[in-house]
Amino acid sequence: MTYEELLQAMLDRVPSNVDKREGSIIYDALAPCAYFLAQQNFQLENYLDLVFPDTAVGEYLDRAVAAYGVTRKPASAAVRKMITTGAVSIGSRWGLNSLVYTVTRELASGTEYEAQCETPGDIGNQYSGSVQPISNITGVTAELTDLITAGADEETDGALRERFLQKVQLPATSGNAYHYKLWALDVPGVGDARVFPLDNGPGTVTVLIVDNDKNIDTSLESAVSAYMETVRPIGANVTIDSPSSIAVNVVADVTLDGSKVKDDVLRAFKAALEIYLKGLVFTDYRVSYARIGSLLLATEGVQDYDNLKLNGAMANVIIADKAIPVIGTVDFSEVRMYGAN
Repeated sequence: MTYEELLQAMLDRVPSNVDKREGSIIYDALAPCAYFLAQQNFQLENYLDLVFPDTAVGEYLDRAVAAYGVTRKPASAAVRKMITTGAVSIGSRWGLNSLVYTVTRELASGTEYEAQCETPGDIGNQYSGSVQPISNITGVTAELTDLITAGADEETDGALRERFLQKVQLPATSGNAYHYKLWALDVPGVGDARVFPLDNGPGTVTVLIVDNDKNIDTSLESAVSAYMETVRPIGANVTIDSPSSIAVNVVADVTLDGSKVKDDVLRAFKAALEIYLKGLVFTDYRVSYARIGSLLLATEGVQDYDNLKLNGAMANVIIADKAIPVIGTVDFSEVRMYGAN
């Protein structure tokens, strides 16, 4: 019941010969009580959402799924290659764009090192270039280059919920295909996986993985492989790999309605196309020609289109079993403004 309904129900129980108008003694006495009860009703209604895994959030979701042996994947730190002009000590610290990287291992004598970001998460993957010494180091310059192991942000509520539902709904037992998928998803940074049983003969399993953004990240392979060795059945030969990519190139003659310029339309369409293609990863191996056309018509600023082609043909694009679709080139040619001659 709402605050108004609660207050009215209370006032209805007061004798009619008592002044119940707003501002009266009885009205002013009951109004705070009705407000408090309305708050309690609201909290109780939302409390139920915090109890069940399909609606819980934050720490309540952590507690709801913990009983099933599922825990939120923590943020992991990026490990980068650092190239120097001279030898540096293990444990020395270097700064770049407010981030600090600590040298953890020597890769090549006196010139290449492994450096781990002190701030966990995806942010450690983002910057490259010259790093400045924080430790007392002189006469040596250094540059942060390749990504050795990608850092990953803490698992989101949505990803944790999806992983929980897969665990309780999929029949993952005794090292079957579902089990290998769940094991791969346990590793921080892995967003999805597909399993190929008997891929290279009896006793072999191939697991393809992508990152949290459904992108190819080969740096995850070693972490997943190491973890898989600790949980796989004895005798299984497991290969951890990344899928190949199939570029989806889009061309079309687009008629604009005059509300947006070509660059804005291209940017909006690419964003929608990327979302669509990521939704196909490991779930659908056909890029729909009709769906791309619908996305184009739904793009703000587009009135109509002609001669839409995907990879040079007016047809669906078929993706191989061990591949995922990615955005290729997008070209809107012969763009005409509505009403133009």
